[in-house]
Parts: sequence; structure tokens; C-alpha cells
Amino acid sequence: MALEKEAKNEIIQEYKRHGDDTGSPEVQIAILTTRIKDLTDHLRINKHDESSRRGLLKLVGRRRRLLAYLRRKDYHRYLALTEKLNIRKK
Repeated sequence: MALEKEAKNEIIQEYKRHGDDTGSPEVQIAILTTRIKDLTDHLRINKHDESSRRGLLKLVGRRRRLLAYLRRKDYHRYLALTEKLNIRKK
């Protein structure tokens, strides 16, 4: 379940760090969070969709690794992002 182009561009505009930024950890985490929320809603309706559940787990793992990287590199950006996206932190 990919994001539509307009929705993805809105997320990039909101979380980018400079003009042409599309690959910073903040942007990647925000896009993954949106996809995770969409898949979670899908799985609430379709409880037996195991392939989507596996995809969801892969997305959550990727987001967890990006969050760990951001936490190591710049803790203040990590705190700001988790607060803005309402992500629980350990």
C-alpha cells in the first residue's frame, strides 16, 4: 500500500531539513509512520491478511532502526520528531 504522490510530497514538505531534502531520517521516519498507520487500519479490518502483516513488521523494524540512528546522532532532533509524530520512545 504505497502512499499517493500528493500525500508523500506533503509529508516531505513538512519534515524536510533544507530545500531538496527527501532522504533525511526525519522525512523517512515520517513517511514510514504514515504507511504504518495505513497498514494498521487495513489490518484491523482484514485480520487474516498475513502478507500485509509481514510487510507491517518490516516497516516497523526499518523505522525502529532509523529512530535508533537518529537518537545516536542527534538526540534533540530525535525527541522533537517522536513528540511531533506521537511515537513512543524507550
